[in-house]
Amino acid sequence: MANPFTIKIFVADGDPEGIRIIDRMNWTGRGLVFRRSDWADVRKRDEMQHTGIYILVGYSKDDDDEERPTLYIGQADGVKGRIDSHEKNKEFWDWAAVFVSTSGGLNRAHVTWLEYALLKRAHDTKQCLLDNGNAPQEPAMTEAEKADTQGFMNEILQILPLVGLRALEFPKAVTVQPNGGKTRDEQRDTIIVPAKTDGFKQVFLGEDCWYAIRIASTMLGKIKYIAGYQSHPISAITHFAPVSRIEPYGDRGKYKVVFAQAAKPIGPIHSGDAPSGSMQGPRYSSFSKLKKAKKLTDILGTN
Repeated sequence: MANPFTIKIFVADGDPEGIRIIDRMNWTGRGLVFRRSDWADVRKRDEMQHTGIYILVGYSKDDDDEERPTLYIGQADGVKGRIDSHEKNKEFWDWAAVFVSTSGGLNRAHVTWLEYALLKRAHDTKQCLLDNGNAPQEPAMTEAEKADTQGFMNEILQILPLVGLRALEFPKAVTVQPNGGKTRDEQRDTIIVPAKTDGFKQVFLGEDCWYAIRIASTMLGKIKYIAGYQSHPISAITHFAPVSRIEPYGDRGKYKVVFAQAAKPIGPIHSGDAPSGSMQGPRYSSFSKLKKAKKLTDILGTN
């Protein structure tokens, strides 16, 4: 079990969504979290003259993936000048988090390592898009310096979820199904998801998962199978797979379903006389009903 800890958040302008100053007992660092619209005030603060690491957060307007935030991770001897530049030249970001040392303990080598390590973690967690270009190489540091800088990063990673950024956390399954599991015949244990043909082939069949699904909290522990409904021109449920686990995806309350094995063909179960729009979002059914169905209304009729 992780050790408990206390974090102090000072709301500098009285607005809970505005400028927040973050301190921890026995930590030489300080965090500042603020909206882009508050930058004109934040840039006047003394902390912005310090060497530090910063994260810009927003949603890319040029990407189809709207569930995962877009991040830019950077460092500077004085973060004010660098963020001034980003305020003029980077459109995607809506808010930012800056971390500096109040004791002057961070130097250029330290923040270069933090930039390297946070970018690597962002790549590894796969919970965000990155606006950074080439990833930096790990800078040379002594064993002691690296240990101290790793400790500073651990403090950052504990703070970020508390201010609304979970993209640097490795996703933890909210439910795990051993071997697909078995349920009573008529229990709703299957989620049916709509998909465009290209995405279906690339992800559902190619990556053995499906993501950015909004799932009712009451269903999270019950889902043991997933079925894919391919939209027009196919307009049919064509494949299913047993579920291995379900984990958070992005920071907007949606989920990723990971398959226990590759999807298998079924049916196809065509839309038939189902009302238009019946499969615009996820639907639930029982696996036994799915196996017997000839058309979509056989599944959704009593849903």
